[in-house]
Amino acid sequence: MAAEWSIQQLAAVARTTSRTLRHYGELGLLPPSRIGSNGYRYYDQESLVRLQRILLLRELGLGLPAIAEVLAGQKDTAAALRTHLELLKNEQDRIARQIASVQTTLRKTEAGAELMADEVFDGFDHARYKDEVIERWGKQAWDSGNQWWNAMSDAEKKAFQQVHLDIAADYGRAHAAGLPVDSDEVQAIVQRHHDWLGASPSGGPVTAQYFNGLGDMYVADPRFAKNYDKHGDGTAEYVRDAIRVFSEVRL
Repeated sequence: MAAEWSIQQLAAVARTTSRTLRHYGELGLLPPSRIGSNGYRYYDQESLVRLQRILLLRELGLGLPAIAEVLAGQKDTAAALRTHLELLKNEQDRIARQIASVQTTLRKTEAGAELMADEVFDGFDHARYKDEVIERWGKQAWDSGNQWWNAMSDAEKKAFQQVHLDIAADYGRAHAAGLPVDSDEVQAIVQRHHDWLGASPSGGPVTAQYFNGLGDMYVADPRFAKNYDKHGDGTAEYVRDAIRVFSEVRL
């Protein structure tokens, strides 16, 4: 009998959730290879490859409707995987250059040696983010956000800030209670978080890429992490993971 995986097993090895896989199935992105007499979903090797392609496309920032179009248009799985592989190798090379650059900077700094600009910034290709930064946080986005904020009364500003404080507190309580990040209770908090972000003129819709980026920033940047992780208990990571589930399933 050919190898196959239950939905729980596939979710575990792919480091996602059964809920996400079921949603992919409902959208036609990842139908099970068979459904057992017990109603359980099972997936074969072709399903594994398809899920890998979905996850790779998610890493590239594509939304689920766009991924559906890509999968429908790329019938040659091997050719699609070769394209993915080339993209990953390019990213691997860029990260390797960044690592080497930081190692050189650290070594020279500790030795008191002179730094060379081309060594310090090798691999840091900031220009590739230019369009995205301008689109999201350019002058027009700043102006609209600033005007929106200044037009609010003090009471309205406090109310807006209080909504986020309540969301952060609910994240903390859910984490302390041990609720899974993909539970309905936690995902309802993330929905409020998403709606709160969408209430301000951020320069565009709160996309999966944007929302996930904020989640990563909550963990990586202490200035933002403290909004959720005041006691170093891992709540920021919990929020990030909950956001990722929400983005996979609903965005």
